[in-house]
Amino acid sequence: MFKSIIITFALMLVSGAGAAADTVHHKMDITLDPASHSITATDSITIPASLAREGMILQINGDLKVEKIAGAVGFKIVDTGRNARDIGIDRDNDKKDSIIKVSHYRLSGITAGKPVTLTLKMSGVINNPVIQINEEYARGFSQSPGLIEERGVYLAGATYWVPTLKDTLITYDITVRMPADWRSVSQGARVKYNTAEFHEDGWKADTPTEEIYLIAAKFSEYELPVGNVKAMAFLRTPDAAMANKYLETTAQYMEMYRSLLGPYPYTKFALVENFWETGYGMPSFTLLGSQIIRFPFILHSSYPHELLHNWWGNGVFIDFETGNWAEGLTAYMADHLVAEQRGKGGEYRRSILQRYTNYVDDRTDFPLRDFKSRNNAVTEAVGYGKTSQMFNMLRTTVGDENFKRSFQRFYRNHKFRVGTFDDIRVAFEETSGQDLKAFFAQWVDDTGAPELTLAKATQSGDKLTLTLKQIQKHAPFDILVPVAVYTADRVESHILSMDKRTQDFTITIKGKAVRVEVDPEFDLFRRLHWAEIPPSLSNAFGADRVMMVLPANTTDVLKKRYENMAAIWGGGNKVTVVKDSELKELPKDGAIWLLGRDNRFYNVVEKALGQYDASLTRSGVKFGKRDVNMSENSTIIAVRNPANPQSVIVGLTAHNDASVKGLARKLPHYGKYSYLAFTNDAPDNSAKGQWPAVGSPLVKILDKSVVTTAKLKPRPALAQLKPVFDGKRMMSHVAHLASPELEGRGVGTKGLGKAARYIADSFKASGITPAGDKGGWFQSFTMTGPDDKPVSVKNVIGVIPGKNPKLGGQSVVLSAHYDHLGYGWPGVRAAFEGQIHPGADDNASGIAVMLELAKSMAKSAPDRSIILLATTAEEAGLLGARHYVKAMKDYPASKIIANVNLDTVGRAGEKVMIFGGTSATEWRFIFMGTTATTGIQTDLVMQAVNASDH
Repeated sequence: MFKSIIITFALMLVSGAGAAADTVHHKMDITLDPASHSITATDSITIPASLAREGMILQINGDLKVEKIAGAVGFKIVDTGRNARDIGIDRDNDKKDSIIKVSHYRLSGITAGKPVTLTLKMSGVINNPVIQINEEYARGFSQSPGLIEERGVYLAGATYWVPTLKDTLITYDITVRMPADWRSVSQGARVKYNTAEFHEDGWKADTPTEEIYLIAAKFSEYELPVGNVKAMAFLRTPDAAMANKYLETTAQYMEMYRSLLGPYPYTKFALVENFWETGYGMPSFTLLGSQIIRFPFILHSSYPHELLHNWWGNGVFIDFETGNWAEGLTAYMADHLVAEQRGKGGEYRRSILQRYTNYVDDRTDFPLRDFKSRNNAVTEAVGYGKTSQMFNMLRTTVGDENFKRSFQRFYRNHKFRVGTFDDIRVAFEETSGQDLKAFFAQWVDDTGAPELTLAKATQSGDKLTLTLKQIQKHAPFDILVPVAVYTADRVESHILSMDKRTQDFTITIKGKAVRVEVDPEFDLFRRLHWAEIPPSLSNAFGADRVMMVLPANTTDVLKKRYENMAAIWGGGNKVTVVKDSELKELPKDGAIWLLGRDNRFYNVVEKALGQYDASLTRSGVKFGKRDVNMSENSTIIAVRNPANPQSVIVGLTAHNDASVKGLARKLPHYGKYSYLAFTNDAPDNSAKGQWPAVGSPLVKILDKSVVTTAKLKPRPALAQLKPVFDGKRMMSHVAHLASPELEGRGVGTKGLGKAARYIADSFKASGITPAGDKGGWFQSFTMTGPDDKPVSVKNVIGVIPGKNPKLGGQSVVLSAHYDHLGYGWPGVRAAFEGQIHPGADDNASGIAVMLELAKSMAKSAPDRSIILLATTAEEAGLLGARHYVKAMKDYPASKIIANVNLDTVGRAGEKVMIFGGTSATEWRFIFMGTTATTGIQTDLVMQAVNASDH
């Protein structure tokens, strides 16, 4: 589960919307002892005059012993055992009986108009358990309000380990002392760092925040400068390859959001690995679980979401009393934007509408102004989904450029201040010149959603007449309705302004209309018709009533297995558990779960599969060409109830007892899927998919005899992610190296020397360390050149030093040759002798890739050293490589672990890239039998340099 902890700013204004309150400052010296779960801290607190008042209360964790050691004001405990009020967006502890208990301390003797200063000493044990929370038909996650143990430290505002004055913002300087092999992470910038017997970190936060997070563990630390910001990674297990992926991805998204919204508001962004599964977004860092960060899709899903929260929520704060806009906006500009960049924006928007349709009804719906945080499927569907879709419609209303400029204005005007829905409206009105009060009132203050149907579509000449209806109980909405009109070979897009329950529209089109689709890309926020939604698990999880039907005629083992599953899920009031022998027929309403293939009603699932590309087999089920064996896989198949197509029947088989608990926990995360399979005990997902949706009331076929070849193009993405490798920069390297000035880089030409200097200068600019003769860039030797005369040539060598002293002298060599045939030596055809041979592909291209890799990897900290070797005289028999093997002493050939050689990149054609053609295969022999590896990806190199053995 991905939750984002965002700064709450309610009741913190001093005057006027967007004005920031004065801050309380904490200067803390902290000692952590993980072995005893204890903390000792001295906190010098400064409360500004504007906030100081007689009788003010500080709240402190009741497990901490507290004494005042300095300060003129009175300090007295007045209450104990009070339930802690949660801080931030995740109201996990707002319960009558919370885990954390706080003590209240009253300050007295305060002089009006004067600041308050006092110093407190605190000590005690903080070690609350990590608890797995499962919510029926919603999401499950683990949490702890605070702990100090040998696996790690997690302290947040909700721990009340920092003396807390209600409804105030803070700034702070903290010094953290911990075991020598530990590192800490907090907000802001690190100002101290040492490696004494006890390790000591210092963190400074000058910008307002609501709470102090302190995370600590035995971290391996990695960093990469991104302009004035540091991208950082704190991993519990050394993994330079994975760290490098996250650092590069951070740089990509940070640049994209900087261009889209404005400057990143902090000095760092860090990935921090947690020892239980979390997805928290704090100011300037994100805390993700060990399994989560290793899912490959996280880099381009949840990770940019957490990074973007530094603009929305941690950069511009939320007034929860007027509605949490930040979660939906972050989902739109992160999760939705990634889908849009991949051409799947429509699919993402349909999934939003699907969740709202399945989970929200008139009883549970609420306006966006009432959304504070997600705590179940309904609040997610409204607070995240509807808000995201509202911003999509706002984008349609004002256009892409005004949309981007409006949010840039909003961010600029409210950075480190409170922002509200009304402030967003004002920014859009000022930018676009449109009056948007009615738009925001309709979508922010009201409930409900349009339900549309295309009642009629007829064509006369070049005029197409459409009749649209809003069929919801709610009064008609004022909406902009996208319409796609298909002819035999083209598609036209139109936007219709609709504000009546039934409305006719006439569109001028070119050619004969074949098909009409209303809202084909799901751009509107609306309630979907059941025929627009594939039968899915979310239909079942969102149902008001649920029936679980157990098989009566099956083995004792299976009876017990399915009874166990029903017991896990059957605790809610809306779940009824029955045996199939107790029913004459299945009910028409509500969701029905048929447990076990031996279930008397499982044939309903079997018959429904006939309309899809699926079928039951003797051993299991076939999805398309994929056979799934039920003895090795649990299967979950959702189909429509034949007695009521708006309801869903789910057939479930469990392949072993161990998988039951995991299925109950995992299935709610797969709500959009029509069918699933899971294997092993965990269990692990082995198959998934959606059935097609057919029969939409928003589609009209005007001519069934014509099959259109036209396809609707998705709207361009709001922003594009720049690649890690800069293609233009690489092409500029190729252009320079292959220019006439460098004379084909032939042995004996001045151009070859110029190329060597160009490569050395590029290495230097990237931050690479020289590794040639006498600490320079070059490794020189003499060879026989044209005319059989001796010629001096040189390899260019740089190094990224390895940090592991146990692997001293070991290296991974990234190589490419920079010479070519010059004016036709050696081995040129007679017809071309005397002409410059530019060698753009052989091998200016390989050098260009090497220089780009050098720029990307220069700031990494590999275990083994990475040698960047630009060799000369390759065309004369790989002489440069042979000389390197003989002459290199610091990183001898006997300790080369792998070689990544780049040769003739792109020579195979425009669409086929070759990394390591021709001479690349000969390197294994040059390097005294070590294995040659080909490739370009940075992570290949990093995996080699950090491998545990040869």
